[in-house]
Amino acid sequence: MAANTRNAVIAFLVPLPSILFYLSFLGQFRDHPLITAAGEGNSLSPLWTWCYQHPLLLANALFFLNVNLSFWIIGLLQSSHWMIDPYWTVIPLLLVHYFATHPLAEYNLLRSSLVIFLTWIWSIRLTHNYFRREEWQWGAREDWRFTDMRRQYGKNWWWVSFFAVYLSQQVFLMGICMPLYVVHSKNKDFNIWDVGATLICLVGIVIAYYADTELHTFVTRNNELKQLGQPLMPNLDKGLWQYSRHPNYFGEQLWWWGLFIFAWNLDSGWSFIGALINSMCLAYVTVLVEKRMLEKDYRADAYRQYQKTTSVWVPWFKKTYSGGKDKTI
Repeated sequence: MAANTRNAVIAFLVPLPSILFYLSFLGQFRDHPLITAAGEGNSLSPLWTWCYQHPLLLANALFFLNVNLSFWIIGLLQSSHWMIDPYWTVIPLLLVHYFATHPLAEYNLLRSSLVIFLTWIWSIRLTHNYFRREEWQWGAREDWRFTDMRRQYGKNWWWVSFFAVYLSQQVFLMGICMPLYVVHSKNKDFNIWDVGATLICLVGIVIAYYADTELHTFVTRNNELKQLGQPLMPNLDKGLWQYSRHPNYFGEQLWWWGLFIFAWNLDSGWSFIGALINSMCLAYVTVLVEKRMLEKDYRADAYRQYQKTTSVWVPWFKKTYSGGKDKTI
C-alpha cells in the first residue's frame, strides 16, 4: 500500500514542471498581446519569444526534459521503468491541449473541439484498461518488453534504457501526434472528411474497448482457474477474438489512422508517417506476443491452430484447416 501511494504521488507530481512552465509562458503572453510571429511589438524575454515562435520545438524540449530525463532517473532509482506506460495514455491528451492553447494556434472550432473530445475518450479508455490490467496499482510492474531487454542488456541497461524506453518513445509519440498539431495550425471549414475521420476514430475506440474487455475477462478467469488448481483455458477465440487474433491492436490502429485523415483533409498528408510507424511497431509487437504465446506448453498447439484459422489484425471470417490447406468458410 505504501509503495502504491508513493508511486501515485510521484506520477501526479512529475509533470508539474512542464505544466507550470507552460502556464507561466501563457501568462507572459497575456501580458504582451501585441507580439507577432515575426517579433513585431515584442517586449518578451528571449526565452518567452522562442517559446512563442517555436511551438513544436518547445513541446519536444519539454518532453525531453520532463519525460525522458526525469522519468529515466526515477526509473533508475526504482529499478523499474513503469511510469512511461500510464503516461503513454495521457501524453497525447496533454499535447492536444497544448497545441490548442498555444498563442500561434489557428483552427476551426468545431474540428478542434471534436478532436479534443475524441482524444479524451481515447485516453480514458486506454487509461482505464491499463489500471484494470494492473489491478488498480501504480507501478506494480514494468512492461514485459522492458523486463526482457533488462535481462538482454544486463549491466548496460542503465544507459540503454534511456534510448530504448524514452528517447525512442519521444520520436514515436510526437510522430503519431502530429495530426493533433495540424488540426490546430490550419483553419479550414468542417467537411465530410472530418465526419468520416470521426467515425473511424470512434469505431477504433469501441473495437479496442470491447477487445480489451474480452481479454481482461479471459485472463481473470484463467487466474481464477489457476488458483483453484484447474486446467487453464488455452486460448481466447470468442467474441471479437474469433475474427481477429489481435482486435485490440486493430482498433488502436483505426484510431491513429482516423486522426491522420483529419490532418490529410488539411493538406498535411506527410503526417501519415506517424500512423505508419505505429502500425509497423504493432506488427513487431504482434510477432513478440505470438512468440510468447507459443512458448507456453498448455496453449501452444491450440494457438498454432488459431493462427491457421484466424486473421491477424483485420476482423474476418474464420478458416477451416484440413490437410495442410486453408479453406475459407
